[in-house]
Amino acid sequence: MERLGARTLGSLPRAVEVPGYLDEDLRIGIVHFGVGNFHRSHQAMYVERLLNAGTARDWAICGVGLLDRDARMRDALAEQDGLYTLTLREPDGSNRFSVIGAIRRFIYAPDDPAALLEQLVSPDVRIVSLTVTEGGYVSDPTTGRSPQDDPLVIEEVAGGLAQPRTAFGWIVAALRERRRRGTAPFTVMSCDNIQGNGRVARLSVEGVARLVDAELADWIAAEVSFPSTMVDRITPVTTQTDVDRIATELGVEDAWPVSSEPFTQWVIEDVFAHGRPPFEQAGAVLVSDIDPYEAIKLRLLNASHQALAYIGQLMGYEYVHEAVADARIAGFVRAYMEQEAVPTLVVPAGFEIAEYIDELFVRFGNPHVQDFLARLSVDSSNRIPKFLVPVLADGVAAGAASGVGASIIATWRAWCRGVDAGQFAIDDVDGKVLVSAAAQEPLGFLRGVPTLTPFLESPSFVDAYERAANALEQEGPEAFLGAVLVQE
Repeated sequence: MERLGARTLGSLPRAVEVPGYLDEDLRIGIVHFGVGNFHRSHQAMYVERLLNAGTARDWAICGVGLLDRDARMRDALAEQDGLYTLTLREPDGSNRFSVIGAIRRFIYAPDDPAALLEQLVSPDVRIVSLTVTEGGYVSDPTTGRSPQDDPLVIEEVAGGLAQPRTAFGWIVAALRERRRRGTAPFTVMSCDNIQGNGRVARLSVEGVARLVDAELADWIAAEVSFPSTMVDRITPVTTQTDVDRIATELGVEDAWPVSSEPFTQWVIEDVFAHGRPPFEQAGAVLVSDIDPYEAIKLRLLNASHQALAYIGQLMGYEYVHEAVADARIAGFVRAYMEQEAVPTLVVPAGFEIAEYIDELFVRFGNPHVQDFLARLSVDSSNRIPKFLVPVLADGVAAGAASGVGASIIATWRAWCRGVDAGQFAIDDVDGKVLVSAAAQEPLGFLRGVPTLTPFLESPSFVDAYERAANALEQEGPEAFLGAVLVQE
């Protein structure tokens, strides 16, 4: 079977959308750090729409890989002329296929660091974007982490950024060189699931720069734009089934296809200093105040993913749609959304929050997305503080009941205890800390996880949490769910 590539596009079924611009003269206008499945199903797809419409010839993407595992993406894209397939899995079981070619170049930094620097310094590049996960930022106002706490930052700064190790080291090195050459700075655009992701990106960039050169940091503060974005599209990990589907349905081999739900949303703060693609023509929403949209998505969708992840696995489920099909779990998650998250939100005029919640359950229940609950529990030490803790903190501050939220924390502890027992696998930079804290008595978990410690000052939260933790430990997840739903 032939490999997907420019010369095999003509052999694909007619219903497959394919790039119509590959023979045209394109310029790299966006450099993106973190080319994973989400970037390929989301941002690259939006740029693909614009390229096919002929409205973004100066905005093709150069992907960047920094980690050892990124070598696989380098090889997959190189062997396929930068092309890959995107499959949208409809709730009725049908599939919509397209080929994405927006990533016109991919640089694996260890292969050619000089090429990466020159690409970043090119005047054509006016946006550097990021999907490096919540834990990939070297400054974090939620946890108090700062660049000087990161050993990779310390290493790259000690070397004068001659060999950057982090995305933020590369960004600072490139901005320093652009300043030296008199080239206008690029915009730094985070596309990670972090509230105020533009502000967090700014803290990370300026923080690294200040360790290198205070004047450079001041120049960045004055000249570089950091728009915040809200991104949304459920995109599970690629499985062998996805690979086989492409081979069967399209008759070509794709080394790393990506699949996602049909739903997609992108809200962007419109503060680009030196131009941007017409993202609104591809379906994005450009706004002056993104905070309400971010909060809705992070506190409802992302926090609810955390509500599903741990109790779902404790109940023996593997996939999101299986867990949400359990009426007890669905009731647990809906109670969190409606009773505890919604009261903390400022809803924009015209935004129908009840409809949004109903749509979330439709999305969660799509059996063809095949989203693993284990994926949602990756990097939990960063996800819980960013998605759920702000809701709990706002509720405690308002004197509101936080029984469901406290119970979600109890399920997290129970899941971490399951890790210690060999029941689950943990993928988290602070995994050892979490497992150790969970092995203690219930309040030991709150004491052992710094972002949870402030809740020890709330008697009502502690009471609800201890009751949930004890129910999980002594009676099991089914009895726990029954008790929580009765109380709520």
